[in-house]
This record gives sequence, structure tokens and C-alpha cells, in this order.
Amino acid sequence: MPPDEEETVAETRGTTDTPAESRPSTAVTDDPTAAVLSDTELITVAPDVLAQSLGEYFAAWGRRIRNGESGALPIVVGLIAIVIFFQVEQSTFLSSSNLVNLFVEAAAYILFGAAEIWVLLLSEIDLSVGYVAGVGAFVIAELIAPPVGLPWWLGILGGLVVCGFLGWVQGTLITRLGLPSFIVTLGGLLGFEGVMLEIANIDKSAVGGVMSISSNSPVYNLVNANMSATLGWIALVVVIAVFAAVTLVGTARRRARGLSTGPMSVTILRIVVTAIGGFVIVLICNFNRGNLTTLEGVPWVIPFILLIILGYSFYLSRTRAGRYIYAIGANPEAARRAGINVARIRTLGFVMCSVTAGLAGLAYASRQGSISTDIDGGNLVLFGVAAAVIGGTSLFGGKGKMLHALLGGIVIAAVFNGLALMGVNAAIQDMATAVVLIAAVTLDSLVRRRATAR
Repeated sequence: MPPDEEETVAETRGTTDTPAESRPSTAVTDDPTAAVLSDTELITVAPDVLAQSLGEYFAAWGRRIRNGESGALPIVVGLIAIVIFFQVEQSTFLSSSNLVNLFVEAAAYILFGAAEIWVLLLSEIDLSVGYVAGVGAFVIAELIAPPVGLPWWLGILGGLVVCGFLGWVQGTLITRLGLPSFIVTLGGLLGFEGVMLEIANIDKSAVGGVMSISSNSPVYNLVNANMSATLGWIALVVVIAVFAAVTLVGTARRRARGLSTGPMSVTILRIVVTAIGGFVIVLICNFNRGNLTTLEGVPWVIPFILLIILGYSFYLSRTRAGRYIYAIGANPEAARRAGINVARIRTLGFVMCSVTAGLAGLAYASRQGSISTDIDGGNLVLFGVAAAVIGGTSLFGGKGKMLHALLGGIVIAAVFNGLALMGVNAAIQDMATAVVLIAAVTLDSLVRRRATAR
């Protein structure tokens, strides 16, 4: 269900403590032939705002799952199964050092998946994100290195602006000329690889097509440096406090406006679950992972990724442009008739896709300590699509969340990491990832058929 449906449904009834069984049914009065929706059916549509107790909330989600609206549950269950399998095969899989390595490995997959989600929500695709990331990484590396020597933050900004421009060009060709996104971005895949090679040829400091990043640069330290253990705990407390305050204030505002809100127990449960998750991550990262020297703390890339995912999630669910993206992906003609500037929003989606690809290129270059012309942009885009789809984003538009990129990226990283611990070669790793991807697409197709049948 698109995010804006939540408030729409919420306005159809007020907050009350009366049990669902005793509340009167709600009917559409404009049409005497319209079907009557019971309160139980309404709660099932939007349990977050219409359920009046914790038990009613879980019962509503249970009905949604039985109706084929399982959300991210299958991928979470699948991830748990993957973790159990690899832990049984290799007892070091759940060690703190390996888990932190897994989180770091997942960073690029998550960002490439987030890039693809921007266009998949519009029922489009972008095959060029791998080499857009390469171009962005080269620009960043050149801007922060001598002789240019810009501050690191200005170098990153310059790289993202270049990536955004590439996305704008492709989006304009697709929306204004009506060209298929598959063809345009396929051309981008080839063309931007050439641009990347030309940048490396022009810059004399790129030896053998490799542009190194100084180990003293914050760009390098993004992936290769950690917070102190104390700073990690302080950051966790601050983040949880802010999250709790925003959640509680948002609930209070909805009540003040007379809108339906879920039970306070559900709100508190969300805060508690978030706090537990954050505590576990910080605890794992703060274990000493070094053999000869002390190595502990949360890698900077983890809060970097979480901040991006949270910011994107807020934009898609709480802003007008974000909701327009869902509307266009679900039904572009209806969105056009509703007065939405479809061409502008679709172009925006491609711009955001390329900017996110630039962030992925930043994380990739930071992990490598350099950026080179042998970056495999073709494989990276496939991993991006795989991360988005495995996480639960639909290939047919209008359905998906940034959380899906996070889940899908972790799944891909877990598969590669676990198979590498088992000593499995790269060919088997690729085939295993392919099986997971096909299974996820199959599940998405079956869920949609079941929902349509009902």
C-alpha cells in the first residue's frame, strides 16, 4: 500500500477504545451497491493506525500475511535461515569480526539497491548505475587529490553533482522523448564507461588507470576507520532518544488532529525493538576484532548507510514528491489525470538514482582505497537490482521501500561471505546469488497473483 493511503484510511474513523467486535461496520454511502467494509477489514488494511490494542495489531498483520501481503517477512525469514545454515557450516560466521566485515561488504550492495529502487518504483530500470558510480568516484578522487586539492566534503559534493547531471540527462531523454529506459540506460552503461576511461587518461596522476586515495583522507576513513567505543554508545543513545521523541510527538500530533493512531503499546514496541537492534549492532562492533592490535568500534560506514536509508525513507513516505513516485509507479495515467507532473517526477527519480549511485561509488572507492578503470559496472548494476528485488521491491512499480535495499544488500553480502568462509569458488557464489534472486522474483509474482485473485 502506498504511504499516503495510511492517512487516507486513517481519516475514515476516529480513535476509540471500543473493541473491534462491537464497533459498527463502515460502508461507502455514495454507492448503495458498494460492498460494506467491516471494522476488521479496515484494520487489516492499515493496522498501524486503526488497531486499538497490541493483540488487534498482530491479528491484523496475521490476516494480511494470509491474504498474500507478507511485506518483508519472507526475506527476514530467509535471512535467518541463511545465517543459521552458514553458522552450522562455519562456526566463525557469527563472530564479531566476520559480522562487522559482512556489514562493511554490504554497504555498496545496499547503496546500489537503493539507487535502483528510485526507478523501480516508477516501473523503470537503470542499467548505468555501475559506471555512473565509477565516474562519480573518479571525480571525487581527482577533486580531493593534488593538484586540485579541494576539501573532502567539496570533492564529494562535486562528484555527486556530476552523477546527478548524468541522471538528469538520461531522465530527460526518457521522459521528454519517450525513449525506453532500458535502451537509454544501456547506452549509458556503455557511454559512461568511456567517460570514466577518458577521465583516467586525462589525469596524469591515475597510474595504470588507478587513482589512489590518501589514507589520511576522510573519504578513505569512511569504510576503513571506526568510531571509538565510547562514541558508538553515545551516538546510539542520541539516535534512540531522537527517534523516540519524533515517534511520540508524531503520534501526539495525529491524536490532536483527530486522526486515528495505533495503540501506544505498538509505538513503544517500535522504539524498544529499534533500541535493541542498535544495542546489538554497537555491542558486536565494540568487541575487539584485532589479533595483534586492538580493533574495535562501529565503522563509520554503518551510520552513513543508515542515515541515507532513513533520509530516503522519510522523503518517499512523508513528502509530496515521494508519494507522487508511488502514484506514478502504480498507475501513471491516473497520476497524470490527478494533475501530477509525471515527466518531472520521473526525471527526478533518475536524478536520485544517479546521485545514490555516486554515493555507492564513494563507498566502493573508500573500501578499495582507490578507484580504477577495471571497476565492473555491469556486475554492480546487477547486484543493485538483485538487492532491491530480493529485499521485496517489485519490478512492476509502485511497491517498495528503502528498507528493502538494506535487507537485500545484507542477504547478498551474507551469501558471498558465508560461501567464501566455506571455500566455495566465485562461480558457485554467483550461481547461489542467482538462485536467491530468482526465488525472490518468483515470490513477488506469486504474491501479486494471489492478491489479484482475492
